[in-house]
Amino acid sequence: MWLATIAVLIGLAILVWSADVFIDGAVVLANKLNVPSFLIGVIILGLGTSAPEMVVSVLAALEGSPDLALGNAYGSNIINIALVLGATVLISPIIIRKSIIKRDMPLLLSVTAVAAQQLSDGILSHTDGIVLIVLLVLILAIQIVSSLREGNHEHEDDPALESAEETSAIRGIGALFLGLLVLILSSRAIVWGAVELATFWGLSELIIGLTIVAVGTSLPELVASLSAARKGEHDMALGNIIGSNIFNTLAVVGLAALIAPITPNAIILSRDILAMGLLTILLFVMCLFAFNTKRSFGRSSGATLVLFFVGYTLWLIQTVSV
Repeated sequence: MWLATIAVLIGLAILVWSADVFIDGAVVLANKLNVPSFLIGVIILGLGTSAPEMVVSVLAALEGSPDLALGNAYGSNIINIALVLGATVLISPIIIRKSIIKRDMPLLLSVTAVAAQQLSDGILSHTDGIVLIVLLVLILAIQIVSSLREGNHEHEDDPALESAEETSAIRGIGALFLGLLVLILSSRAIVWGAVELATFWGLSELIIGLTIVAVGTSLPELVASLSAARKGEHDMALGNIIGSNIFNTLAVVGLAALIAPITPNAIILSRDILAMGLLTILLFVMCLFAFNTKRSFGRSSGATLVLFFVGYTLWLIQTVSV
């Protein structure tokens, strides 16, 4: 037990560090290309901060633990919106732009609906996995083309940003590879430790994925969003959350289903997909309200999201104890 606990704790710590290195390298390269902030958030930060979920879920599928893969992906989506975005907005309000209402949130809602529909027949097949990956490619293409047409809406002079732009491209590429390598190694330790703890405590792999692993692998999103919001990069902060959830739903689950068909636990539909769907709809309504009033996502919205996370966690504990 103690060895498994140490593996999870050390693995999570290294995971956060390696993801941070990975993101730093990606942001340096993105800044040199002078791409829009929201596109950096969706593509670079979204992919970078979802890399832990992707690696963990792929390894879980390879090792015959599909519930851990699904629990990690959907649990991370819930935590990203409720805890990560909620905590970020409590510290620094986020500006809501028209493109969020017209394009990005509808895309996220559609992706969530597809995930629920695929699970309704009780199995995620190889075909379902292919559909998810194809949708990911299409959505990324839409995001890239649309964001480049709109241009960069915000940019603040920041000594740290200027310093990052002066950093060599070679150093950025090196950080990408180093972060990814350590990411894979630490994720393997987390998967092993999580499965061992689930067996020892008599808990399901789904619960471990929805709690310990999901919270741990969502820490990079929290750090990246907080940093972006505090620097005034509002597009990047919100883009990170939306991009990460799209990657989790399409890439993380899609890759796991491609490796092996998944027969999900029935409670995923009755609890986790329901919670993820309701939370995504709530986020859309809150963004719509914010855009039509003061055009910023205020602290009251952040408090509402954090309360949702508390309620979901209590619901999770109750269903485990029953």
